[in-house]
Parts: sequence; structure tokens; C-alpha cells
Amino acid sequence: MLIVETRDGICRLTMNRPERRNALGSESMALLLAALQAADIDSEVRVIVLTAAAPAFCAGSDLKELGGLSPEEMCRHEAATAAVVRYFAAMDKPIIAAVEGYALGGGFALAAACDVVVTSVSTRWHMPEVSNGWLPPWGLKALIARTGPHRARSLCWGLEALNGEQAVSIGLADVMCDPGHAEDTALTLAHKFVALPAESVTSCKRFYDPFLNADAEYLDRVASDYFASDCQGERAKTILAKFGEKK
Repeated sequence: MLIVETRDGICRLTMNRPERRNALGSESMALLLAALQAADIDSEVRVIVLTAAAPAFCAGSDLKELGGLSPEEMCRHEAATAAVVRYFAAMDKPIIAAVEGYALGGGFALAAACDVVVTSVSTRWHMPEVSNGWLPPWGLKALIARTGPHRARSLCWGLEALNGEQAVSIGLADVMCDPGHAEDTALTLAHKFVALPAESVTSCKRFYDPFLNADAEYLDRVASDYFASDCQGERAKTILAKFGEKK
């Protein structure tokens, strides 16, 4: 589910659930958190690159896993995922996302929470949750920090998908590359971080953290409450039941 490789000061974490399009399940998120915690205390690691096995960066939360849960259980499941993603900001070391294929829903928010986002020009960015019947239950603060509240709301409504060029143009992603080169581009950036003094890189991350992540936990709780209420709607029940039947 997660491949961990450390070399030359770079910890490369590869989400490896290609059969589920790297969907965010309980086990995969627990593995990701453990790997991040280990990397953050490893003096040999200076930067983390988060990538994924083809064909996609991440299809979002694992709806097959959510489909069989009660609303209360779904909220606990998503709250656990939210806590892992908020940990990105608490780390001393920067995280670079290498995004290829598509980043949907929770995968969209997961990438946005990273310190630097590399996207291929052909990557499809989209948040389908509202069309499924619910507000995304976490990660919206990262969208607001990157794009501003008005644009974040538009992204959340999900009326249109973005490509990599559009994602960079609105600040959702930081660096664009040709298809198939996101990981190589992210690794090139990672080597530049390794060449910087570790203490000043950490100081820079800590200084900007209040501007980027203030109230993230509170906003995740608010979004989770809306999510729980929305999941009582007919559209949401139909979508979740359909995925639950696929188990």
C-alpha cells in the first residue's frame, strides 16, 4: 500500500493501491502517517516526495470502505484521515507532491495540503463530492490558503475539472511539467531543498504555518458536521449504497 525509499536525503513515499486508484483507506492512511512520523525524526531525511503508482495520484476517500458504514462511523473514518493530512503542516520537513493522472476529492485536498505541488499538464483535478451529495469533510482550509475563499468555494462545487496548467494558474499547484515527468520534477526540486540549510528550511515552514493552516482542525470539524448531515440526503445515500454493494 505504501512504498518507502530513502536516498540522498530524500524520502520518497509512493502510494501503491493501483487497483483502487490509490484511494484513501484506513490502513493506507495509517501507513502514511507512520512513514511521515519516521521521516520527520530521521536526521538523514531532509525532504519528502509524495507520489503514487499509475494510473492516478489519488481517487479520494475509499467509498467502498465508507459505503458500509453508518454516518457516525463515516465521520470517524474521515476525521482520522483529516488528522493525517493536518500532520503535514506540523512536520519540520517539506513535502512535495508529484501529481499525475488525476487527483479527485480527497486526493485533490491531499495534494493541496503539501508544501509544494508538482502537476503534469495533463493531470485532471476535480472535486466531485458536492455532486455526490455532500460537502468534503476535511481539507478545505488548504484550498482556501492556496486559492482564496471565493475560488475554493468554486472548486468545492466542482462544476468543472481543471488541467495542470489551470491548477498552476490559480495557485492550486506550484510547478507544471510534461506528462509522465511529475515525479522526476519533484525529485529535482527535492535535491534543491537538500542543498539548503535544514534549520532555515524548517524555520521558514514554521513561520508561515499560522497563515496557511490556522483553524484547520476547527474547520475540519465544521465540515464534518455538514458532511454527516448531507449524508442523510437521498443522493448521498444512493451513491454510498452503490459503492457499499461493490465490496
